[in-house]
Amino acid sequence: MKGKFVFALLVACAACRESKPHDEAAGNEEMSGMHQHADSMTDHTNCEKAGGRAAVLANASGVILPEGGTAGKPADADAGSLQGDEMVLIPAGTYDMGASDSRWALPREFPPHKVHVDAFYMDVHEVTNAQFREFVEATGYITIAERPVDWEELRKQLPPGTPKPPDESLLPGSMVFVQPAAVQNLLDYSQWWQWVTGADWKHPLGPGSSIAGKDNHPVVHVAYYDALEYAKWAGKRLPTEAEWEWAARGGLKDAIYPWGAEYVEDGTPKCNYWTGTFPTSNSEADGYYYSAPVKSFPPNGYGLYDMAGNVWEICMDWFDESYYQSFDPKQVANNPKGPSKSNYSQDQFDPRRVVRGGSFLCNDNYCSSYRVSARMPTSQDTGMIHTGFRCVKDAR
Repeated sequence: MKGKFVFALLVACAACRESKPHDEAAGNEEMSGMHQHADSMTDHTNCEKAGGRAAVLANASGVILPEGGTAGKPADADAGSLQGDEMVLIPAGTYDMGASDSRWALPREFPPHKVHVDAFYMDVHEVTNAQFREFVEATGYITIAERPVDWEELRKQLPPGTPKPPDESLLPGSMVFVQPAAVQNLLDYSQWWQWVTGADWKHPLGPGSSIAGKDNHPVVHVAYYDALEYAKWAGKRLPTEAEWEWAARGGLKDAIYPWGAEYVEDGTPKCNYWTGTFPTSNSEADGYYYSAPVKSFPPNGYGLYDMAGNVWEICMDWFDESYYQSFDPKQVANNPKGPSKSNYSQDQFDPRRVVRGGSFLCNDNYCSSYRVSARMPTSQDTGMIHTGFRCVKDAR
């Protein structure tokens, strides 16, 4: 199966855009895993004005006191040595989940609400190619990107009457970013996203490419179902969205980034992101064009690496753009596990899961999804070159 937005590229369709160019970015955000600034953020350029970004970041400070446990404590031998993994204990705590400033966030990140999460163990880095290879060799698992597209399943995710694409478009493949020389606008994602037959986790750019020498890079082109199978095999699970954000904050209160308040382009590189003008120019000032080896940048306060940038990370929860509005502001939500079903106004046919953290394609001239509160929908049966995952394990 592949999601509806993959089909859109298969038939070269760039339609179904929302009329407001900075509100949800219509099909563009789920295609690229990035977002346009929404009405609450007014316009991209507003963030560059005096008193904008600098003032926001100056207010992001403080520390949350965890409820027992030691942040970043290594997991016990049983939890921390599964398939050679490294895990750390994330302490229990209560925090304000969601965005702390309307000038930076999308409506889906509001309103902020009190959430409590129990202690849990989390992988210190994203699942790597080497770790995923071990799983595949042990189980014989074949990822969704390596399977032919099942038209009978795909059509269930599409509006009635959608014509079948050519058979050659239903061959195994996945979504690959291809840098254009120029773009007409930032709404037509087909200018930089291509469906590449033969692209998968072992061939991230398609036939002829490989992951040789990249054992310590995050595995990509994995979909939700692929990640779920790996987690089950490893004796773990995917994180809830609430767990992921609590862990990403690393003990900081109302910080915008996992490292705190410092603007992403200030100082030494803090994550792997698109340095330049998206999508036409990448200076590689952070040292990378595509993914970076895990642990290439400093960890956050809990000892977690790459909670911003590198690759998007798949969570357990269904995506509901209005989910935060369902919380009682006077109550603390205890270990929320997400809504009961997907709700995404841009596409009611293809159910979505949540991804977090942003990727190597995120950039402030187009997006800023390396913020800890940023949340994005992704088709649960589609992999992409900038999407991976990490796992968690209950603390007992």
